[in-house]
Amino acid sequence: MATWICLHGFTGTPGCFRELASRSPGDTLLAPLLTGHGTPPAAWETSFDAEVGRLARWCSEHGDGPLFLLGYSLGARLALGLLSANPARFAAAVLIGANPGLRTEAERRERRQADAEHRRLLVDHGLARFVDHWEQLPLFRTQAQLDPELLAEQRRSRSSHTAEGLAHALDALGLASMPDYWGELPKIDLPLTLVVGAEDPKFRRLGEAMLELLPRARLEVVPEAGHNVVLERPRWLSELMQRMSEGA
Repeated sequence: MATWICLHGFTGTPGCFRELASRSPGDTLLAPLLTGHGTPPAAWETSFDAEVGRLARWCSEHGDGPLFLLGYSLGARLALGLLSANPARFAAAVLIGANPGLRTEAERRERRQADAEHRRLLVDHGLARFVDHWEQLPLFRTQAQLDPELLAEQRRSRSSHTAEGLAHALDALGLASMPDYWGELPKIDLPLTLVVGAEDPKFRRLGEAMLELLPRARLEVVPEAGHNVVLERPRWLSELMQRMSEGA
């Protein structure tokens, strides 16, 4: 039996892994809340590195021996931080829609501006208005094909947050605040599976570029899926996790 540490995406909750847990009765799936996502304000970390450190301590408190690591989107970026700091702590990892970071200051400036617009929307107009906007991003267009009740459940999950919490998460954990991990990829020497949806071209390109630098990685392109493979293809993902658990 394997213990999986599962890190959710921006606006997500640990509940997004419920379907995976139901399909993996032989494994233990543990999912911490990320800073600004239901954690009390007094516990909010103020930087990406500090959040990686907090999650490393959380992993030490909740799992013995080598752990399996799964991260989606923001969670995949934080997972890269954990893997870069201590790859020996993990038996294997799955990164879904991963981005190792921005390489130039011009890219960071552009991303800061985009995050600042999202932050203003949260602070000035509130959570509901922001969620309306977030769900219409082109990144999530493939979700229009999903069961309306599944989408309604995702919206209820997003709406469980606070505008202040998500605004803080944008500041502390946003891509512009994240270290550049491209140079760390050759040092992450463990079985690593990069997962991207076939309908997510930007992250497929990122996955292909990462594949050239990671010593023991493979890329899995999921048919008929967009960015959020956790939501769109849970059966496919649970089968991948089961194969990895059994092969460890």
